[in-house]
Amino acid sequence: MTSLYCRVLIESDLPQVLSLDQACFQGLWSEAGYRREIDSPNSDLLGLKIDQAFESAEQLIGVGCLWAILEEAHITLLGIAPNYRDQGLGQWLLLCLLQSARDRGLTHATLEVRASNQPAQKLYEKYGFKVAGERRRYYQDGETALILWRGGLQVAAFDVALQTWTTSLVEKLKCRGWQVPGHSINTCVM
Repeated sequence: MTSLYCRVLIESDLPQVLSLDQACFQGLWSEAGYRREIDSPNSDLLGLKIDQAFESAEQLIGVGCLWAILEEAHITLLGIAPNYRDQGLGQWLLLCLLQSARDRGLTHATLEVRASNQPAQKLYEKYGFKVAGERRRYYQDGETALILWRGGLQVAAFDVALQTWTTSLVEKLKCRGWQVPGHSINTCVM
């Protein structure tokens, strides 16, 4: 089984981060940009890493970033390596970002998503994000971005929901062959 970890990225992760950025975003951010996120006390740059028994080093397969702005978690980045998509890993990374925002005491989260990116919109909607507006011609190619918003990160009901989502997703990930350290649920029906 392959182990799956979500952790804060550090400077030694930069080569893998830049490679993943190229694969997911065609070079959206530079090395200097990622370095700023690593160094900033107002930024959480998280990586989704896998550790396979036959490999000597962890492999970065996902990257997510949020900025803490007053009470808001502005999710600036969320990407999964193309050959690891459609396995629930984007959901896992989003839940890690939301947990990080909650741990910081932030009360709501916001992000932009391409108007054409239906899979991402469905993912965010599943976890309570709603369309709050749009930014016309936001992307370099002229495409409109939808502004999504989700409140209530500090209410008890969100904590319960976050735990429920996490438990359910860990079960699904384990059924797909992922080991998620720290989570012992195993109810796969094969």
